[in-house]
This record gives sequence, structure tokens and C-alpha cells, in this order.
Amino acid sequence: MSATVFLLTPPFTQLNTPYPATAYLKGFLNTRNITSFQADLGIETTVALFNRKGLQELFARIGQNTLTAQSENITRIIALQDDYIATIDDVILFLQGHNPTLAHRICKRDFLPEAGRFAQLEDLDWAFGSMGTQDKAKHFATMYLEDLSDLIRECVDEHFGFSRYAERLGRSANSFDELYNALQKEYTYIDQLLIALLQQHMKAVQPKLVAISVPFPGNLYTSLRCGQWIKQNCPGVKVVMGGGFANTELRSLSDPRVFEFYDFITLDDGEAPIENLVHHIEGTRSLEELKRTFTLVDGQVTYFNNKACSDYKQGQVGTPDYSDFQLNKYISAIEVVNPMHRMWSDGRWNKLTMAHGCYWGKCTFCDISLDYIRLYEPIAASLLCDRMEEMIKQTGENGFHFVDEAAPPALMRALALEIIKRKLVVSWWTNIRFEKSFTRDLCLLLKRSGCIAVSGGLEVASDRLLELIQKGITVAQVAQVNRNFTEAGIMVHAYLMYGFPTQTAQETIDSLEMIRQMFGAGILQSAFWHLFTMTAHSPVGLEPAKFNVRRESDGLGSFANNDLVHVDESGADHETFSFGLKKSLFNYMHGIGLNDPLQKWFEFKVPKTKVAPDYITQTLTQDLYATTRPTTKIVWLGKQPAVEHFTKSKKGNSWEMTSLTFQDRREKYSISVGREQGDWLAGMLDQLSVNNAKTYTLQEVMDSYREAGFEDFELFWDNKPVNTLHKVGLLKL
Repeated sequence: MSATVFLLTPPFTQLNTPYPATAYLKGFLNTRNITSFQADLGIETTVALFNRKGLQELFARIGQNTLTAQSENITRIIALQDDYIATIDDVILFLQGHNPTLAHRICKRDFLPEAGRFAQLEDLDWAFGSMGTQDKAKHFATMYLEDLSDLIRECVDEHFGFSRYAERLGRSANSFDELYNALQKEYTYIDQLLIALLQQHMKAVQPKLVAISVPFPGNLYTSLRCGQWIKQNCPGVKVVMGGGFANTELRSLSDPRVFEFYDFITLDDGEAPIENLVHHIEGTRSLEELKRTFTLVDGQVTYFNNKACSDYKQGQVGTPDYSDFQLNKYISAIEVVNPMHRMWSDGRWNKLTMAHGCYWGKCTFCDISLDYIRLYEPIAASLLCDRMEEMIKQTGENGFHFVDEAAPPALMRALALEIIKRKLVVSWWTNIRFEKSFTRDLCLLLKRSGCIAVSGGLEVASDRLLELIQKGITVAQVAQVNRNFTEAGIMVHAYLMYGFPTQTAQETIDSLEMIRQMFGAGILQSAFWHLFTMTAHSPVGLEPAKFNVRRESDGLGSFANNDLVHVDESGADHETFSFGLKKSLFNYMHGIGLNDPLQKWFEFKVPKTKVAPDYITQTLTQDLYATTRPTTKIVWLGKQPAVEHFTKSKKGNSWEMTSLTFQDRREKYSISVGREQGDWLAGMLDQLSVNNAKTYTLQEVMDSYREAGFEDFELFWDNKPVNTLHKVGLLKL
């Protein structure tokens, strides 16, 4: 199993699917003939902990440590330890999808031991209905694991969390002191499990370079533990850290102590930096030839960025490679019954990117100055589909999460057409901008290709603030786009923001009113509020005075520098709105309280909304963006019709007619038009078929109609018979 590079993701990121960074890098290294092995130590540590033997050792360790006072909840869990030990293996098998019939027993509420987490159970009838046994059981089993995580946190490891281990130590750690001190302490119980697994892999892989991916603050501490052990026990092996945390937080790193744990830290796209590091370790490249890499030189943190070395284009980086992962061990959990949140934690998703960076790249709260967002480069739809087919063969899974900053509508259209042409059966979801390009017909096309959900930033639902954010959208536009997605059968999740600079209490309440009306109109299924954070690489962070805020401190930390504390003297006291905003949203997603006054959700006096009570419903009666241009592409997704000719007679007059009968998966549709026009239409639909290489514009369809000797194209094309075909798959794109 010897490999040049050992790619690892330390605990904890996700339990249901591998974090994709190492799979992307492994796919790239394959193209360069560099051998690699990858492991997700998050799922491996989880499985090592949550089994019969692991729990027996856990409870034994707790039993030896009886000096600390325990909460009533923990006392109950310890009293029920035999029940936890007896059920844990079956529960994990169930959550891994290997034991589905256990759902019936779990749902009876007399199989699993229940502690404090079960007191928080939400409205299960709303979430799962009367038939959702599997999902309901997943939710109960997740609560059961969360109870055990509370036990671990209170009794053996204060830092434990399923997707964010020791996150507090990593979040906004301007100084490395607290992390450094924690790393001088004895191993925690989780550390011991992690290091035992790391040791096994290091012995088997025998790498020259260990590349550790740190996407979040929640796996920074464990990455340092891994680096610490490798540098102490494998002195000939080099360790490099990279990923989202380094890209945003460590760009001004100056603390040399960090390099007691890593030899190198790379920034931004990892392909060229890791290739150069491999060559450097093999002795064929100098330090000066490294790409976007920090290392220690004579005790000083030094940054090397060989400008002569260019990054790879997206078409050159290869297909993400999911081999080596223990894919059958991932756990599908349902922690929160928010419909979109369960997409992140439930089910195995292959991760892909449609385009590098963001095609919009203007939002003032976003880190648009950084290359991973600033440099936009889409991938051809045919190449994306090639990669999808490769990944389906490799993983056996046909679910895809496109992890774009914002997927480009034109590329989504091209990808959907390619998926349909290849007859791929896939389910996919992604993040978007709620922009006017998402017409009714484009949403129908996306649905036909397998799109099941989209998430996008509505942010502050206020046109003044959306303009200040430079979001490039209006609330009315978002409402109409959401309607198009919803009517196509695609779930919509909105990211909501409060506390943007200069946001007033009135604007916060008016924003909530917009959200209430969208839920009331049925055009929004899921949402989540976030408090605005000023970051160092965003336009607001770079020029705070321009947005009427100021940084609390101008000091630069020696370790992490991204989240900036700011003072907003002209805005509201934003944090006071937090509980009411989240409580109202939770109820709206349940269909509760949609007609109640907004004051109900707050324990302090709030302004009355100035938004008209029918603003959203009135917006939905207008179709501001449904214009059809001659360059609009016309695509036929349906089957070829059955054609019959007949004579229609009325009051002594007769007409030769054509009947076209269309069958789709659910219904049959029939239309009748004049005989010659009917024959032309049947032939035209054959040419417009999505299976053909050529795509026709509306102008070309119009020219064909006139060349056939017919007049009044608009009268024919916009009449009821042809409009009926939109239900069967005639789309204007």
C-alpha cells in the first residue's frame, strides 16, 4: 500500500459523506502519476468509538473518574449504560443503511434508551408524517448518539462534537497560545482513538508526505494532534496542512510554533502546491520554487510563491477519486428536521464543482478578494458528465452535491441537457444566486435532469440592503424565482442574514415580514438566519468606513486572522433579534403562526412592519422576466407523438385536421391542429428533441414554419394547443 502522499481529513467534518478535498487532490495526483492513499479519520474515529467495545471502554473510564459532580442527565445515561452498550452496534448498522428493518423497533420508543436530547424532540408529524418510519427512526437514533456525545463532552472530553471538534479553540484564534497549551496536555480519549488509527495508516502507507485537509475550525485541533504525532514519531515524513481554514484564516501567519506540528502550510487551490512539494521532497525542486507555501526558514515563518508556476485549469485536474474511503461506514443522521439541513447530514453525496470561483463575485460581505472566489472558471458540461459517470461507477452512488459558491445558470442548463441526453439517473442539488435567469422553463428542465433542491442567499430581504450588499437581486425577483423552482418541484432553501452594517430595527422586522409572506405563499420551504460577520478579505472588512462601521481593533494576530469584531453605531442592536428571528422561522417552516403579528416572536417592543401585507402575492401576479427572444433555445423533452388525421365538420364546412397524442409518465395529452401544420409540428418536435446534437432557436423554428408556407407564426405558436405541450416537455430556454 506504500504511497508517496497520504491525504487525510482529521475529525470531524461530516458523518454521512467524505469531505471532498482529498478526493479532489487524489484525482489530480492520479493525472500526475503520483501515488497516494486517502483516509477520513473522522468516520473511522466515530466508528471506533460508537461500538460495543468502544462504549464499554468509555463507561469504564467514566466509572474510574467519579470525583466530578454529574448532571442529572449524565447520571441517567450512566445508569442506562447496559442499554446503550446492548443497542449501539445495531443502531450504527441502521444508520449506515445495513439494518433498515430496525426502524420499526426504534419508532416504538421502547428500544433505545432516551436521555436529555429526546426532551427537545420537534413536531414529528410535521417532519415525517404518518409513514416516514425510516426517517423518524434516523432522527431518534441521532438523538441517541447526541445523548452519548453529551456524556463524552461532560465526562471525558470537553471538546467533543460530531462535526466540530474543539471548534472553540480554532474559531477566531488570533493567538496560537490556547491551542498550543491544549496540545501540550495528555491525550484525551478521542485523541487516543484518533492517534491509534493514524499510527495504523502510517505503518501501512509509509508515505513521504502527509497532506492534512482542514476545511473548518472544527477539525483544526485534531489536525495539529496528527501533525504532532507524525513529527515526533516519523521524523523522515513531511507534513503539509491546507484547506479552507488556512485559505481564510492563516494568510498572515507569523507564529513559528505552528511549525512544530506542520512542515508546510499551503493556500488556495492545492494542486500545484502539492505537486511542487512532492518534487521538493524528492529533491528536484528548491524551496524558492514552492507555490503559495509557508514554511520555517532560520526560525522565521517564510512564504514562497513561485509566480512562474501557474495553476492548473479545471479541465486538467482530473475526476475526484473516492477510492480508499470506507464508504460503507458513513452514517446518515437527521439531527435537525429542517428539510435542507437533513440534506447535509443524510445520504451519501458525491461532491463535484461546476465552476471554480463565483461568476458574480460582488457581494460585499463575501471574501471576494481571495482567489478561490475571485478566479471564475467553469467546466464544460460534457466533461462534468464524464466525471459524474466515472464517480457513479466508482462509488455506486448517483447522488451529487455541487459545492459551488454559486452555480452558473447557463452551465446548469447545459449540464441538465447533457444529463438528459445521456439518460443518467441522478439526484443533485447545489447553491445558486436567485437571479432572473431561473425562468419557469429552466426550472422544469433542471427538475427533469434530477435537480431536487437549491439553496441561495436572500440575505437581508430588503432592497436597500441588497443593493448595499451588491447582491444584484431584489426581493420581488427572489419571490418569482422561488415560485418557479417550487412549481417545478425543486425545494428552495434561503440563507438569511441579519446585522448587516447600518441595518435598522425597522429593516430587520420588514425583512422578517417578507420571509413570513414567502412561507405563506408556499414559495419557500426552508431557511436559516445567520448573524453578519465582518471578515478580513471582504469589501466590508477591507473598507469598513465605506459601510459606516469600524473595526474594534486594528491589531493583526500571529495566528488566525479572518473574523473581525466590528462596531456598527448607526444600526440596531442586532443580537437582541436573534432568538425571535429563529423562533419565528422554526414555526413558519411548520406552517404555524403565519397569520400572527410579528411582535409575537419578540419579548421586547419591535416596530410595526411597513411592508404591505400582500406584497409577495402581488409580486407573484406579475411575470417581470418571462420575455422570449428570437435567440431563445427551444427544446423538446417529450416522446414523439402518435399522429392521426381526421376530418372535422361543422355546419356544412369541413377541415382536414391532425391529432397529436402525447404520453408522459403520468398522463396523456392530445391536441388538434390543421393537418399541414400538425404534420409540420410533428416533424419539428423530432428536430427539437433533446437527443439531437443541434439545438434550435426560436428564430430557426419561426423560419422553418414560414418556409413550410404558413403565416401568423405567433398566432399558432402562442395558442392553446402548442401551449399545452409545455406540460409534456416543450421548453423555452
